[in-house]
Amino acid sequence: MAVHQYLGCGFTEKVYQDALEVEFQARNIPYEREQPMEVSYRGVRLNSLFVPDFICFDSIIVELKAVKELEDIHRAQAINYGKVAEAEVALLINFGESSLRYERFVM
Repeated sequence: MAVHQYLGCGFTEKVYQDALEVEFQARNIPYEREQPMEVSYRGVRLNSLFVPDFICFDSIIVELKAVKELEDIHRAQAINYGKVAEAEVALLINFGESSLRYERFVM
């Protein structure tokens, strides 16, 4: 919320990632940024990796968007990232609206 209050909407997703990283550091929140993760299909590891924006506390996927409105494809992405990462929770945060919007998915 602090990032959105300070920057508002209108920047790219990468700007919000950078700002959120500063906020995590200031608040001593443990995180990994854009850590590539493997995906398996029928027990076979795929060559393609997925890269969540952040993983906090080793169990929370944080996926950022900077779009006019969240769509089902964004929700599916956050949920799938959470499942593959075996996370407890996935947060989908949209900085693209005048008020910060977020959705929480329990895995």
